[in-house]
Amino acid sequence: MDAPEEPVPPVIYTMENKPIVTCAGDQNLFTSIYPTLSQQLPREPMEWRRSYGRAPKMIHLESNFVQFKEELLPKEGNKALLTFPFLHIYWTECCDTEVYKATVKDDLTKWQNVLKAHSSVDWLIVVVENDAKKRNKTNILPRTSIVDKIRNDFCNKQSDRCVVLSDPLKDSSRTQESWNAFLTKLRTLLLMSFTKNLGKFEDDMRTLREKRTEPGWSFCDYFMVQEELAFVFEMLQQFEDALVQYDELDALFSQYVVNFGAGDGANWLTFFCQPVKSWNGLILRKPIDMEKRGLIQRQEATLLDLRSYLFSRQCTLLLFLQRPWEVAQRALELLHSCVQELKLLEFCRDWVSVLPGALDCWVFLSCLEVLQRIEGCCDRAQIDSNIAHTVGLWSYATEKLKSLGYLCGLVSEQGPNSEDLNRTVDLLAGLGAERPETANTAQSPYKKLKEALSSVEAFEKHYLDLSHATIEMYTSIGRIRSAKFVGKDLAEFYMRKKSPQKAEIYLQGALKNYLAEGWALPITHTRKQLAECQKHLGQIENYLQTSSLLASDRHLTGNEREYFCREILSFASQQADSPGHKIVLPMHPFAQLRDLHFTPSNAVVHVGGVLSVEITVCSQMPVPVHAEQIAINVHFSIEKNNYRKTAEWLTKHKTANGIVSFPAETSPFPTSQNSLPALQLCEMFERSPSDNSLHTTGIICKNVHVLLRKQESGASLEAPSGAALESGAHVLKCTAVTLEPGPNAITFRTQAKEPGTYTLRQLCASVGPVWFVLPHIYPLVQYDVYSQEPQLHVEPLADSLLAGIPQKVKFTVTTGHYTVKNGDSLQLSNVEAMLILGHEENRAVIYSNMRAPATGGESTMLGMTEPHGKHKDTQKAGHCMATMDHKVSIDCPWSIYSTVISLTFSMPFRTTHSLLSSGTRKYVQVCVQNLSELDFQLSDSHLVDTGDSTDLRLIPLNTESEQRIHSRQAVFFVWELKWTQEPPPSLHCRFSVGFSPASEERLSVSLKPYTYEFQVDNFLTLYSVRAEISPPPGTELCKTGSLCSLEVSITRLSDLSDADRDEALTEREDYFSTKLMYEVVDNSSNWAVCGKSSGVISMPVAARATHRVRMEVMPLFAGYLPLPDVRLFKYLPHHSAHSSQLDADSWIENDSLSVDKHVDDQLDSGSVQSRGSTRSVASSEHKGLPMPRLRALPPGQAFNASAGTQVLVIPSQDDHVLEVSVT
Repeated sequence: MDAPEEPVPPVIYTMENKPIVTCAGDQNLFTSIYPTLSQQLPREPMEWRRSYGRAPKMIHLESNFVQFKEELLPKEGNKALLTFPFLHIYWTECCDTEVYKATVKDDLTKWQNVLKAHSSVDWLIVVVENDAKKRNKTNILPRTSIVDKIRNDFCNKQSDRCVVLSDPLKDSSRTQESWNAFLTKLRTLLLMSFTKNLGKFEDDMRTLREKRTEPGWSFCDYFMVQEELAFVFEMLQQFEDALVQYDELDALFSQYVVNFGAGDGANWLTFFCQPVKSWNGLILRKPIDMEKRGLIQRQEATLLDLRSYLFSRQCTLLLFLQRPWEVAQRALELLHSCVQELKLLEFCRDWVSVLPGALDCWVFLSCLEVLQRIEGCCDRAQIDSNIAHTVGLWSYATEKLKSLGYLCGLVSEQGPNSEDLNRTVDLLAGLGAERPETANTAQSPYKKLKEALSSVEAFEKHYLDLSHATIEMYTSIGRIRSAKFVGKDLAEFYMRKKSPQKAEIYLQGALKNYLAEGWALPITHTRKQLAECQKHLGQIENYLQTSSLLASDRHLTGNEREYFCREILSFASQQADSPGHKIVLPMHPFAQLRDLHFTPSNAVVHVGGVLSVEITVCSQMPVPVHAEQIAINVHFSIEKNNYRKTAEWLTKHKTANGIVSFPAETSPFPTSQNSLPALQLCEMFERSPSDNSLHTTGIICKNVHVLLRKQESGASLEAPSGAALESGAHVLKCTAVTLEPGPNAITFRTQAKEPGTYTLRQLCASVGPVWFVLPHIYPLVQYDVYSQEPQLHVEPLADSLLAGIPQKVKFTVTTGHYTVKNGDSLQLSNVEAMLILGHEENRAVIYSNMRAPATGGESTMLGMTEPHGKHKDTQKAGHCMATMDHKVSIDCPWSIYSTVISLTFSMPFRTTHSLLSSGTRKYVQVCVQNLSELDFQLSDSHLVDTGDSTDLRLIPLNTESEQRIHSRQAVFFVWELKWTQEPPPSLHCRFSVGFSPASEERLSVSLKPYTYEFQVDNFLTLYSVRAEISPPPGTELCKTGSLCSLEVSITRLSDLSDADRDEALTEREDYFSTKLMYEVVDNSSNWAVCGKSSGVISMPVAARATHRVRMEVMPLFAGYLPLPDVRLFKYLPHHSAHSSQLDADSWIENDSLSVDKHVDDQLDSGSVQSRGSTRSVASSEHKGLPMPRLRALPPGQAFNASAGTQVLVIPSQDDHVLEVSVT
């Protein structure tokens, strides 16, 4: 019989496990080569290409070389990869043929037969060549003969399975090349074996997983198989692939638990529904927890055991991957999911029992274990910068420690009782003994928990340390809401410890944060805690304020709301008998003001009148509340411009229906849901990188940073209201009012006493000493009381009043408090220049108070034009009409004083005059321009001389007696002047014309005519100027570009007159003469004046005296051209002491003249200079020489006889471009 097989020693799973390679043959030879081989093998990486399209990876190969034994070969059904020999090597250094035949060949044959028996095809034969042995043996065949024999005998079709290693212990290039070839072959064969065996293992594992729906399938068996694969990846230092295996196991188990809770359970899951007897937390200080692995392998593990072992393996791999913060994240998810899974299993299986507090212990120990494990592999700087990843574990540990404290009676005021002590003992028993790896650690999780549960003082110390550390961490990373949540737990702890003064700080902080962010339910819960705290502290005002908020809180039940409302009413009834100081609380939790209605609706009342104010108040209390008094404090003010606020003005500026609606009370949250920006959602898809298949989809909020950002708040939102009761003489009151839940109508009545504006400022409701106050009523609500004296207002019915025609004017009397009696009248006193035309049928019309308390009537006024001398200067240029003011004095029956009103009348016409001449004949033209918007009918135009001249006649040339003048148009009137004797030096005239509106019917009153007075001076013609142009000699017509002769004749038409007696007059022996300056200019640029265009002449003052001047001109254009202009000026000497020393020629030679400021407006400096002349006229003087002066002759004294004359100019024959001037 065969000897019994020796039992296989158990595999020790350590992180130093390496792929097994067996070594057969010469063991001494291998022992000598092993040090070099173990160092050289992992130096060079190899590319590992795997199946299923997985990305290739570079790996460093290491091997565990062991002596070949048949027991190491895997038996049928053995799935352990760690004990699987991936490669078998046979070592020999035989160089003798006889030795090979005698021993080596037989040994190789046995070795291969064993491998074939176990279907192992991964083998290699290594022949070591040693030159020293070859030299000692003379009958040794060449090296190739042994190698060839081995290849022929054992490697028929796989000749590469036999390699030669030459002098492995020497240091030579040949040896190095031999080593490189051998190592390359060894790595290649190892990788081939890995790929083949792992592929087969994965296929078997996949097949096993697909059988999970079959009865009898065991998750624990499958767990061991897939973990074996993870061990291999870990052995090859492919930690990411190893982590994937554990993640797949985690996901598979989680899905089964979820399905189990839904009723679709697997039979094998009942193994994990055993009662939990140990809760010693996670074990992360061992690479592999062999104890829990054995429980899983034997199917004796609880859910906590499986989860603990699975996470410990994930933690180890994550730390190898240098991802410690992912450990913290996964740990938090694991702890929460384990608690939920145990509750799910406990709910589905009644016999699955967990001792109360056991899960809390397990979570607490696990949190501290993870934190200490992370601290052990990271420095302090890294930990401080990654608090956001670990603070969740601190918070969870704090929460579980608090639960344990409450459970074991360590938070109660009396301390733990016997039942609590027994429960503590049971919990500590479930922890078991402390593990050896943490026994020497002073602050191990085991010691901390045991110490915290040992006494009340120790628990308080540990709990406060953890809480404060957690709050500090949350605050440092900006998670204020989470910090306040931990603070709430602290407040609850302090309340249990009867320290409400410490609890209030945390509750106020949490409430402030919840209010700022708008969390309704946390606000309600925190307020309940705060109310209890304030009640214990004796803060009556704060407690009543919080109670009022809770009594109106819709998130509480009806009984809870009634309780807090009764608290307020109870305090009010107790303090009613002993009056003390008033407690002022905000109105909005007690009641809300909905709307307000005035009667009368315009909220305007006279002194002594009655005003009614009805308000609708919606009570927020759950029960009827009897209020001793509801009052509205009113602010009284008298504005500076109150005289403008007549009853009519006040009525126009009030609401139509007298109803003021108030907006719904704003949410107590500064950031309500309506004010937040809209969600910006987008779809998210994640696809597999290998086959692009969709495996994850979801919704992402793109503006979450806006929605969840911290809302700053100013002062404490639950601080005392600070509203003060206003005290004043003006208060609207309503007593003994019962406010039912919901809307209530309350009516206030008041009698107006003082005129002014009354603003409703504050609404108050008193329940005993408790006053609920709405400090500001918004929007602004006012009512006005007026005491108005009667007022009179006069306004025209048209846009403006025109002088001289009848127009209607409206008198409006605002009676105010005066009552109009029968027979009352208004007496008007006016000036003579303004008539008031009354009508018998004209009566006053009285309007009702709904429109305006006023009395109105109409009257017709006629504004007469004043004397011409008074309004002549008020005429303006353009279309602006001259104006005049008339005052009207009105006597009213309600006053002893007269009211003076000023009316402004506008002149509808603007009149100008001009003097026209035709030789010695004279004409006066009057232009009447209509500036108004009306059309007028003009009649009976007259022009009379108001002077003393008797021989002067004015002969009208207008034949029509009546003419119509339209708006913005003008009418001209012309008269010829005739005289028999010498005319006067000046003419004083008055123009008058009758006018009436063209659209009016026959008027009942005669209208005064329109008059215009003016004066004409120096209108007698003294000089006649005639110009004549002659063509060049030998031609009949003037041609362009040729010089023509211009002859200017200046003729005196009369003898010496008074108009000639001035500075220019010079007396000779037998006659008088005067100096004139002529100037020839062509403003139209048709002629070029050649030579001297101006000069000074001495003109005899005698009738028919003539002076001729000749000069040359050149036509510039062809056609009928007007003659150049000839201007005459009086040449006046300068007013200086030495002016008599210079003669006229000296002045001319200076080429500089002084133009008198009285020169006609049409004359400018540019007109004095003619074409071809370089002389200029300036207002300056040469230094040391006085300048003469020029004065233009009046329009009537010089007559241009050539005005309008034209000369025909023909073009030159050689012109290619013909320019014709048409005038």
